Amino acid sequence: MTGKEEPSGTEKLSTSSLDELAANTLPVGTVLQDRYEILGILGLGGMGAVYRARDRRFVSSERLCAIKEIVDLIPDPATRQVNLVNFEREANLLATLSHPAIPKIYDYFHEGNRVYLVLEFIDGEDLEAILEGTQSFLPEREVVDWAIQICDVLTYLHHHQPEPVIFRDLKPSNIMLTRAGRIVLIDFGIAKLFQADKKGTMVGTEGYSPPEQYKGMAEPRSDIYALGATLHHLLTRSDPRLETPFTFQERLPRAINPNLSGEVETAIMKALEYELEKRPASAEEMKRLLLNALGTESAGISRSALLGRLATVTSLKDRTTQLVWQFNCEEEVRSSPAAVEGLVVVGCYDNNLYALDAETGAFRWKFATEGGIASSPCFGRDAIFVGSEDYNLYAISLTGKLVWAYHTNGPVRSSPRVAHDLVYVGSDDQQVHAVDARWGKGVWRYVTWRPVRSSPAVYEAVVYIGSEDEYVYALDAITGTAKWKLHTMGGVISSPAVSQGLVFVGSLDRNLYALDADSGFAVWRASAEGYISSSPATDESRVFVGSVDKHLYSFDQKTGKLVWKFAADGQITSSPRLSPFALYFGSVDGYVYSLETKTGKLRWRFKTGGPVPGSAAISRDVVYIGSTDHKVYALRA
Repeated sequence: MTGKEEPSGTEKLSTSSLDELAANTLPVGTVLQDRYEILGILGLGGMGAVYRARDRRFVSSERLCAIKEIVDLIPDPATRQVNLVNFEREANLLATLSHPAIPKIYDYFHEGNRVYLVLEFIDGEDLEAILEGTQSFLPEREVVDWAIQICDVLTYLHHHQPEPVIFRDLKPSNIMLTRAGRIVLIDFGIAKLFQADKKGTMVGTEGYSPPEQYKGMAEPRSDIYALGATLHHLLTRSDPRLETPFTFQERLPRAINPNLSGEVETAIMKALEYELEKRPASAEEMKRLLLNALGTESAGISRSALLGRLATVTSLKDRTTQLVWQFNCEEEVRSSPAAVEGLVVVGCYDNNLYALDAETGAFRWKFATEGGIASSPCFGRDAIFVGSEDYNLYAISLTGKLVWAYHTNGPVRSSPRVAHDLVYVGSDDQQVHAVDARWGKGVWRYVTWRPVRSSPAVYEAVVYIGSEDEYVYALDAITGTAKWKLHTMGGVISSPAVSQGLVFVGSLDRNLYALDADSGFAVWRASAEGYISSSPATDESRVFVGSVDKHLYSFDQKTGKLVWKFAADGQITSSPRLSPFALYFGSVDGYVYSLETKTGKLRWRFKTGGPVPGSAAISRDVVYIGSTDHKVYALRA
């Protein structure tokens, strides 16, 4: 949280009040709780200041935070108590919220006559400051993109359980834009749990607040009105606080800014309807109006990929596919998603496991670990299993709650697999672990000689897995004893695939091996021109694998004979995923590719903003895949 802080409600602070507050702010260098060092003031508000601070517990790195303060300067005990209750409500409310567009709450405490809320520091600028810093109209596409992100977080708030949350004070100064282009809502000081048919005092900001809020009532469509007022302000530069309330119909956006499209104006004015029933029924409906408005626009395509339109490839091998949705994370996405029952789950190097709605990309929940997540999650009967670089294997409920954590002695970059009520996974501690899926207790461990980053394949009662010690292992799934092992001439990061009695696995010695599943005998091996860290995929007759030599190969399963190979523009460490008629993979060149399985011909490729080392999940004709550009993409298969 950063930027200026404004008074809650419609009151304005006088110059003398601001001077009084400024005189009582904490000096730079003050340390709270022997932990939080004040670095400066971000803003002053009606209840105190917001400070930029450093968490001194993080000795080797500078972890910044925002500290919001309430100062008890009011002599009236009753009023003071109301302020404290409001502040505690904000803390308790924020603690129940988990969304990328809502600052995380880290701590809550009081010292003397001051109470403090420690929040995630948002590095960016609020939209009012951005508007004031420009002389011309803001670009329509950029503003609508911000609005679509706001619709997503409003959808989350309005569907919050056990009760919906109404933000109640949406305006440009309460909306931050991060340096990564992500929208974050700040200042939940007047947000409240919605209680139907309950009245309260008017809160909000004059000009942005809808008519019903002046009567002390608010519901989800009240936030839609405030969003409409915010868009009107951003796109016309006409400040509603300086106008007579509810006069937007007299100031149509295109009459002020003729560069706007009629469709966007229609969406804004529908949100600004005086009567509740005439506004969009939900944030989801408002988002659809905005997406449809941009979909009918003819000029420019720079933001189309962000907004669900057709993404066009820009090479001689042009093909197209549709971007269904995308979700922005805070760091690189190297993990491969898993999709089941309307949910997409994916790990990220921002230390979180994200759960997203498979149809819309809407945020559902996230689970925080203490390390980056390169491991790809898998679903069990009642839990999701994933490894983290914090040395743990986690079992997480389908609602995002910790079930158990199993500690290894190294980062867990291998992806777990579940069978026989056990979870099998490798670790950089050089061991393969079998863990009870219900209770998280270790059942057996098998020691190799190097880190195990290959992911296990479990077939019948055998676990097949590789190690960087250059061996492929076949282990008894129940006891962990070795049935056989085969030495290659390079580390084995590739994860085995089992088909028709053969185990297929790649090696850094540039070979793809076909091994007899029972004996480990090498039936054949096929050579590539570069390392194979990609994991093979199989259909009825062929095996497919990528290589750092920039090729995706198709080999005959029985003979190892090359059927075809496809040249990408970058190394392929991603593992191919198959549908009945096509395969999908990513490349370091930043593209996601789809090929015909029979011929290897390009069906389409989609450009992301960074290398794509992870693999795809396919569900209901949609391909889900992450990129190092910090995004998760849903693409039409």
